[in-house]
Amino acid sequence: MRKLLFLFIAFSALQGWAQPVPVGTVTETLQTPVHDPVMIKQGDTYYVFCTGFGISVFSSKDMKSWKKEKAVFDKAPEWAVKTIPGFKGHIWAPDISYQNGMYYLYYAVSAFGKNTSCIGVAVNKTLDPTSPDFKWEDKGKVIQSVPGRDMWNAIDPNLVVDDRSTPWLAFGSFWEGMKLVKLNTDLLSVAEPQEWYTISKRPREFSIPDSLAGNAAIEAPFIFKKGKYYYQFVSFDYCCRAEKSDYKIVVGRSEKVTGPYLDKNGTHMDMNGGSLVLQGDKEWHGVGHNSAYTFDGKDYLIFHGYDAKDKGRSKLRIEELSWDAEGWPVVGKALSAKL
Repeated sequence: MRKLLFLFIAFSALQGWAQPVPVGTVTETLQTPVHDPVMIKQGDTYYVFCTGFGISVFSSKDMKSWKKEKAVFDKAPEWAVKTIPGFKGHIWAPDISYQNGMYYLYYAVSAFGKNTSCIGVAVNKTLDPTSPDFKWEDKGKVIQSVPGRDMWNAIDPNLVVDDRSTPWLAFGSFWEGMKLVKLNTDLLSVAEPQEWYTISKRPREFSIPDSLAGNAAIEAPFIFKKGKYYYQFVSFDYCCRAEKSDYKIVVGRSEKVTGPYLDKNGTHMDMNGGSLVLQGDKEWHGVGHNSAYTFDGKDYLIFHGYDAKDKGRSKLRIEELSWDAEGWPVVGKALSAKL
């Protein structure tokens, strides 16, 4: 039965994930096929990085019309092929940031449904593919999870630098929740002595074998600093099932990057807490795997949604983010797009 369920999920994932488009293709926002998007701005250009073979990349001047760029990697990183049995280059859930005069692109390699996973990182001086300085350099593995040893999954990375300039990596999917670990200042490895925290978690049935993801459906932590709070966004429930996806975004906050993160009711996120930010509707099935940024004085929530009008295929969503009187995030209207 578990094998059949796994095959169903895997097939649904292929149907619902972003469909490949040729390099140079221009699409409007709500027709841009992405999964697990993150965004950054260099100069007057926005760049989206997302799950795909070699890591998919799109660029835009206005966050409305997106041009498909060349993938980050021409072929799968050698270390990943050697480390993850059966891995052929479909790289998951990148995270992009600018630190120390360089762009750092964290990414995940994994075996679907298992915690045979690693997080790697690549660096570049620029994101402009026309620049003579443009060249992605892979720095290899940062963290690895091993079945039978670890009850966490090394995917869905997010780099956050706290108010003391200390770098941390948040990550995780299913198993025993979202983790936060301190990095060295070079951002390439875990700092010693190691500091680990569980920053969010959902209940998992004890009867489920440790080798399986289980039913604690939580993943994709993203930490966004606003005012005195660190806001931890995570995705509850299930992605990758096309029309049957029921992904949703929840949030909690803390005055310390290491937590504890509490929701609006005061429930700790590592005890199944999380206040709803956004969920699917009749136009979009599950929505999730978000990131959050400030561009030109405005806050934005970036995520993917499963399009009810297109067989549940995963598309780019961009919404303005505002804040209520108590300092909690509120999603506004989606940016208009010519469909």
